[in-house]
This record gives sequence, C-alpha cells and structure tokens, in this order.
Amino acid sequence: MEYVLDICMGIVQERAFRNEILKLILELLNEIPNPDYFSIAKCVVYLNEHSMASVILRQLVEKGDARSLAVAYQISFDLYDNSTQEFLQKVRQEIAELVPEAEVEEKQDTAEGDREPKESDPLLEDQSSSSQPRSIGANDDKSKLSSESRAAFKNILEILDGIKSIQLNLEFLYRSNKADIAILNKVRDSLEARNSIFHTAVTLSNAFMHAGTTHDKFFRDNLEWLGKAVNWSKFTATAALGVIHRGNLSQGQKLLQPYLPREHIAGVGGSGSVYSQGGSLYAFGLIYANHGGMAVDLIRDHFKKATEEVVQHGGALGLGVAGMATGDEGIYEDLRTVLYSDSAINGEAVGLAMGLVMLGTGNMRALEDMIQYAHETQHEKIVRGLAMGMALIMYSRQEAADELINGLLGDPDPTLRYGGIMTIALAYCGSSSNKAVRKLLHVAVSDVNDDVRRIAVLSLGFILFRKYQSVPRMVELLSESYNPHVRYGAAMALGISCAGTGLDEAIDLLEPMLKDSTDFVRQGALISLAMVLVQQNEAMNPRVSTLRKAMMKMIGDRHEDAMAKFGCAVALGIIDAGGRNCTISLQTQTGNLNMPGIVGAAVFTQYWYWFPLTHFLSLSFAPTSVIGVDQKLEVPFFKFHSNTRPSLFDYPPEQQVKTEEAPEKVKTAVLSTTAQAKRRAQRREKLQRRESMDIDQTPTTPKVSDQMPDRMETDDTTTKAEDDTKEGEKESGEGQRKKAERERVGYELENMSRVLPAQLKYLTFPDPRYEPVKRVRITYM
Repeated sequence: MEYVLDICMGIVQERAFRNEILKLILELLNEIPNPDYFSIAKCVVYLNEHSMASVILRQLVEKGDARSLAVAYQISFDLYDNSTQEFLQKVRQEIAELVPEAEVEEKQDTAEGDREPKESDPLLEDQSSSSQPRSIGANDDKSKLSSESRAAFKNILEILDGIKSIQLNLEFLYRSNKADIAILNKVRDSLEARNSIFHTAVTLSNAFMHAGTTHDKFFRDNLEWLGKAVNWSKFTATAALGVIHRGNLSQGQKLLQPYLPREHIAGVGGSGSVYSQGGSLYAFGLIYANHGGMAVDLIRDHFKKATEEVVQHGGALGLGVAGMATGDEGIYEDLRTVLYSDSAINGEAVGLAMGLVMLGTGNMRALEDMIQYAHETQHEKIVRGLAMGMALIMYSRQEAADELINGLLGDPDPTLRYGGIMTIALAYCGSSSNKAVRKLLHVAVSDVNDDVRRIAVLSLGFILFRKYQSVPRMVELLSESYNPHVRYGAAMALGISCAGTGLDEAIDLLEPMLKDSTDFVRQGALISLAMVLVQQNEAMNPRVSTLRKAMMKMIGDRHEDAMAKFGCAVALGIIDAGGRNCTISLQTQTGNLNMPGIVGAAVFTQYWYWFPLTHFLSLSFAPTSVIGVDQKLEVPFFKFHSNTRPSLFDYPPEQQVKTEEAPEKVKTAVLSTTAQAKRRAQRREKLQRRESMDIDQTPTTPKVSDQMPDRMETDDTTTKAEDDTKEGEKESGEGQRKKAERERVGYELENMSRVLPAQLKYLTFPDPRYEPVKRVRITYM
C-alpha cells in the first residue's frame, strides 16, 4: 500500500483523479487489521479531512498501550509539519472538547476538598453530558477517560499547537550553533556601511547565518556599525532580529519591546524611528511565523492604530507571516481597508499579506477584489503586491487555478502577467506537471517583457524540485541565452530546485556564471550556489572550499559591482544557514509539500524589487537533526550509531583569520632611511671585526680548524641525522595512527545531534531502551 501511495503522490498529476485514488487507498488502509497509521495520516492531510485526523488520534490514545501512544504523538508531530494553521485549529478544537473539563476534574481529584467541588461537580457533569454528542467518536461518559488518556490528549494538543516542535528546534539550534563570526567580520569590513545596499547585505548575511539560534552577538558587538543604518536599512536590520530569534516565543515580545510602537500614541509612538517600529512588527511576525497565537492579535492591534505608512508596511508583513494560511476573514478585511487608501508603500505589503492570510484557500471573493483593484490602481508596487498575493491564494490548487492563470497571462499589464507566472509556480509546485512546464517554457521565449521571461524560467525550479535531477538538463540552453534576465532565471531555478543536494550538474552550470558579464547574473549565480551547497563540506563535495574562497575573494574585490557583492554577502549567510545546522527544504520528511518553505522561497525571489522580503527565505530553513522524545515528551539521553566516517558529514572548517600587521611593520622598516644607515654601519663593524680576528699562525702551531672540527662535525651531523630520521618516523607514525583513528568507519551520536538528510540512511539505534516509532527515511534523495 505504501508503494501505491508513493505512486499516487509522485506520478498522478491530475488533482481530482489523485483525490479519488487517495480516498480509495484510505478506505483500504482502514480495513487492514493493523493499519499503517502514518500512511493514513498522509492521506488525511492531503484530502483535508480534519475530523478523520481527530478520530485516528482518539483511537490510538484509547488503545492505551505504549506503542499506540507513541504512534499518536508521532502522527501529531507529522500533522503539525504538514498541515495549515486552519486544519490544525479544527483538529485541536475537536480534541479539546475532552481536555479542559478533564483538567478541572483532575484538579478536583488532587485537591480532595469537599466544599467547592460539591457545588461545581454537578455543573461539570451536565456540561460533559450535553457536549458529548459533539465529540469525536467519544464514549458515553467522559469521566471514563483515565488520567493517562487525559495526559495524552493534553500532550497531543501541545504538539498540534506547535509549541513542542518549536521549543525542540530552538534548543537544538542554540546548542549546536557553529556560525563562523570571522566570515561576518570580513564581510562587514569589506563593505562600506554608509552605502545602504551594503549595510542591508551584511544585515541579511548575519540574519541567515544565525537564523533561529537566538545569537545576536554580532549586532551587540557592532553598535556603531548598526547606527549607520538609515530608513529602510534600519527597517531591515530590526526585522533581522525576527529571523535570528525565530521560534523564541517566550522572549519574543520582551526582545522587541524597545522597538514596538507605543500604544498610547496611535501609529507614531515613542521617540523611536518609524522604520524601527515597522521593522519590529515584521520581526514579531517572523518570530511567530506560521504559528500565530497572541502575535497575530498584537500585530493586528498595532496595524489598525498605525497612521505611518512604514509602520503599516511592517505590520502587514508581520500579519501575513504570523497569520499564514489561517483564512481569517477579519484580518483580510483589515488589510483590504488599508489597501483602499491607495498608498504605494503599504499597498505592496498589504497585497502580499492578503495572499499569505488566504494562502491555498482559493477564496474567489478575495481574488475578485484583488483583480479589480489591480486594474484600477496606478501604482505598480500595489499591482505587484496583489499579483503575488493572488498567486499565494492559489497555492497547490493545480487545475483549479487554470482559469485565473489564463486570465492573468492574457493581460496587457506585464506585472499581472508576472503574477500569472507566479500562480503557475505556486499552484503546480512540486507536481512536475508537463502542462505547467510547457506553459512556462513558452512564455520564457515568447514574452516581450524581461521580468516576465525571467520569472518564467525561475518558476521551473518550483514545479520540478521533486525531480531536481532533470532541471540542469532543462535549463542548460537557457543558461547560455543572450538575454541576461533569462540567464539569471536559469541560475535561480537551479538554486531553488537543487537546494541542499550538492548536485554536480547544477554546480557545473552555475560556476561559469560567476564570471558572467552582467552583474545581476553573477548575483543570482552566487545565491544559487549557496543554496545548492548549503551544509556541504569538502568530503561530500570537493569544490566547496574553492567556491567559498572565490566568494571571499569577490567580497573583498574593490572593482566588483555592488549587486554582485550584495549577492555574495547573502550567499555567505545562506551557505552557513542557522549556525551551519539548517538546510533549505521545500518538502517535509514525509514527502508532503513544506508550505512555509515554498512560500518563503517564492516571496524571497521578490528581493529583486524589495530587499526586506529577502528575510522570507528563513521560512524554508529546516533544522537537520535527530531529536527523540519519550512518552512524557522529554528529551532522554541515549546514543545512536552512524555507519560512516566522522569527516564525511562534519562541519566545514572555520575561516583562518590572517593578521596583516607584522608584514606592514617590516615594510615600513625597510623603507626607512635610518634603517638603511644602521645596516651600513653594521656592515662596517662586521668587516672591522673580521680584519682584527685574522691572526698569523706560526709554523709549529697547527691551525685549530685543521684537526678536530672535521671529525666533530661529521659525528654531530650523523647523530643529528639519525635523530631527525627517528623523529620523522615517529611523527609520521603518529600522524598515520591519528588519521586511522579519525577515519575509522562508524561513530556514536547523542540524541539531539546534527544529522544531515544524506546521513539518515546510515543510522542505526542499538540502544534496546529506545527505538524510533517510525522508520527514519528521507524522501527527496
């Protein structure tokens, strides 16, 4: 059945037909005596059957055995990874019908007080009996639930809320951070901070390098440099805190409190810059990305009160990221109200945010509003934001988006045609649809607008990332096009589709582009190479070190163009993403589409027009770790085995810091006239000493130098030579022994360790006390 499911998900391209097959597979899986619950959960997510997900979890908990409970927890983690916020909210509501009341009963049992419980007990019983018919396949009486079942449901709610996954990933990234600060310092020193494009480049590099680690030391150590940020550079720098502290839910508000708009003054607030205030709302959204919670209410409140366009811009982006795929009509209405003020600055962000909130819903009313306003407004920025928003609404809708696609591609406005191409990319993402690929290739060679042609080639990466080996062959000729926009699109298509794979064919095409005559093509090639080579070391791919050196050389080259240097700085951040513990992933380990990852990569491509959107790439960073939890959802200490050489998947070596002060002092001394005079004086003294030491030897007195020294020198030299050979043999022996020890195949790893996707197939779990409830496998390799 697993094979049939893989065929259905990977080969069947028509959505309606696939859904029919999945429903049939689901029926067959449920009829099996010992069903594969993980395959059932995969079908349930794809078919959006939230009630069935609740029933499965309820059944597993009611079984009561340890294995079933572990499977229920693992399915809950999978549901959180693969589902939208709207789906998870519905599942939580159905499971929560049991838990709050059960918690009250538990408190009463432990208290054992006769006074208060006597009054409240009957009320609780009435509530439970009246609400029972609404619960999901529940027993007749909720009081029959054991304390173990109640604890299990409470844990499941915590997992479905995402709190547990976020905490575990945050802990792993904080502990394992191996970001090389020397690289950041080199980038900072090489780029002039007063130039806003360079200041933004260093900010982005730092944000990506420390994404999710909570290490903001670089900002704290470089306050003078940070103070040079003005206007939108300040907005981007403040938003970078959201990338660095992503998932830090407990401290997020406290960290951003100094920058957030003050509530008592509508919109403008405190003495801080409006750019810092707008950036802080954007950062707050990034901390709570795809999680929502209290952040949505707080950002929404600030957004509604704001009168400054910059604050509204940041608030809209924050709302979109935090409220992603919630389908919340209230947020949508608030955004639409601001959109109708017809301001170019906030309009672009609002259009994008409307799409993020309604992500994948296919809401026709929202689409009609957006198309109508896109035709009415005169601002290109607003049209672009709305075009991107419409594409996001049709995320993963496939054939359902065809009508909108045809309408947008036939529009005379190139910005709306651009939106039509993005709609193809997002509606058919990961589907490898031949129809979508044909349409993109046709537009790539026929459209009269360079922007549209560029995005058409780039979008191939989104359609084909599940069959990434075919992308280099497809874009090979396009990468040699006379049109630089097409070449750039080809480079980015390779970066998006082959991200984290280290594919040699992709590198073969991207490497020559580093010497392209057009600056933005070099920029795209650098960013794409970083995406392909993320987490690769020299043992996995020997070309990594030379490409890293080329990047470091390019960033320090005074004659290099600003755009290429910007790309280089961003690339150095991406290649060491998340403290060298994250990869870029557009699908989850179960093989489902990674919704935040795809959306993040799609919005990231809009950095071409607007640098602050570069931060969205952090949504596609996935921590590469193995984290095992027990039935109390605690992280136990145990070890597992990796059947590889330790060097194969090790961290890349840190940057060597060269001190150039000593040579400079030597050079100044050589050029000094006094030093030359001293040397001449020394020479004279030596000559005088030699002359005074020449003594006439008498015939009877033999010269001292004629006898002993010869024999002594030979003795010395032979003994020295013997000693040297012995030492050399000893050193070489030790070196060989060390090398043999280092390269021994197989080594132990602790729970919550860095494990790369390519390493998963080499793992074994010899500890009899702990074994994974689900077979560890990677789906995209």
